[in-house]
Amino acid sequence: MSTSTDMESETELVARAVRELAQRTRFPVAFGGLIDEGVVSVTSIVGNRTHSLDGLRVRPERGLGGRAMMELRPRMTNDYGSSQQITHDYDVFVLGEGLRTLLALPIVVSGRPRGVLYAGAWERTPVGGVTTAPAMQVAQSVAEELRIRDEVDRRLRSVSPVAESVAPRQREELRESFAELRSIAASVDDAGLRARIAQVERRLVLLAEDAVAPATGPVPIVHLSRRETDVLACAALGATNAEIGGQLGLREGTVKAYLGTAMSKLDASTRHAAVTKARRAGLLP
Repeated sequence: MSTSTDMESETELVARAVRELAQRTRFPVAFGGLIDEGVVSVTSIVGNRTHSLDGLRVRPERGLGGRAMMELRPRMTNDYGSSQQITHDYDVFVLGEGLRTLLALPIVVSGRPRGVLYAGAWERTPVGGVTTAPAMQVAQSVAEELRIRDEVDRRLRSVSPVAESVAPRQREELRESFAELRSIAASVDDAGLRARIAQVERRLVLLAEDAVAPATGPVPIVHLSRRETDVLACAALGATNAEIGGQLGLREGTVKAYLGTAMSKLDASTRHAAVTKARRAGLLP
């Protein structure tokens, strides 16, 4: 996966997933897209021999991909042309490319289809768990990133960045969003996705800084580790050490140790004081 800190567009996200799908499975052809105004527009294609798949737009319930989206589970045929389990609305595209085996993987976000990824071959190819498991992982990875983006967008829309001040309820929403993102990032193994989450976290901190009066006096330069920031963000919401450990998958003693080092770096005698100083230093919203 990419390690770029630049936020990908949804089209770029799909293109990366399509490339990964082709790399991680035995299928020579991969393509896919997201739903736009009720129709999936295929925006990325790799490995194709012709231009037959160009312009493919798939409606829910129609074709193999439409069935996968409606059933919210992968669907496959190793003889597309003669399959009686699907409609053949898109034969001119699929058969035009000469594909015989086709696997359709729905991108499901919060129980709803958001798009579909396809992997195909020109010959009849047996497909088992060794092939479908990594393919499903690619689709799930896209779905997880879309879910995170949706949640971030929802929360950011609840805060007016042009307001001169933020109401206490909105400021608390900013802080809860930041803490939740830290918890999500802690459970993500993909370095590229963690980097993009970190970029959104910085936006939340900047929003909080723009929304409050500037601090008086010099602001100390403090560097907290990723885990120290995670723990302090949860502590800022009033969570106990046990609750923080549950959210971040840490032992209670480990949480206490991270809080201790964060308090030491911030020259704070209590967790409340540490949170206050971290906010002043621009480390927490």
